[in-house]
Amino acid sequence: MKTILLGPPGCGKGTQAKILMGTYTIPQISTGDILREAVKKSSSLGLEAKSYMDKGLLVPDSLVIKIIEERLRHTDCRDGFILDGFPRTTAQAEALDTTLSNLDLALEHVFSIEVGDEELIKRLIGRRICRQCGEGYHMAFNPPKKEGVCDTCQGALYQRDDDREETIRNRLKVYHTQTAPLITFYQNKDILRVIDGVGSIEDIQERITTTINA
Repeated sequence: MKTILLGPPGCGKGTQAKILMGTYTIPQISTGDILREAVKKSSSLGLEAKSYMDKGLLVPDSLVIKIIEERLRHTDCRDGFILDGFPRTTAQAEALDTTLSNLDLALEHVFSIEVGDEELIKRLIGRRICRQCGEGYHMAFNPPKKEGVCDTCQGALYQRDDDREETIRNRLKVYHTQTAPLITFYQNKDILRVIDGVGSIEDIQERITTTINA
């Protein structure tokens, strides 16, 4: 199964990606992860990406797509993969199409996990992270036993800057601006599958699985 997961911050696509990985035994390809891995391995593409990252600049699309192509050439991608975090724009989607064609691969599904902005804000502003061990909590859905203290290591919990309401609203605005044309792009190819992202993890998983098997 060769697929892309789209969805705004807090929609749960990371959780669903992990479930799909286990169910279909396919790798999740996260742009951030493969960039960091390429830099860590000091490959020629990784070193080129590092030159941008060290300056605090965005890695150009042309270089990102080369790194993704390098990853897609691995044998574990022949039977399927989940692209997470890429593409973000129509230009990136067009470049990805070219790359997949060159590799004799084709997308089967593009899942768009949809959740309303107010629900997303409620989810995200409640998140807390342990400074010591990185354990995650949610003040409404998964609170610590003692407020502000990690159950696992008793470290202090904190709220990430990008989980504050004003920042979240800005992130969602950027997401919608970038993604609206991308959704149209994949709708026109008849491979976009809209998934209701409200409900339990199991509910959303079942919606995705039902869509795959339809």
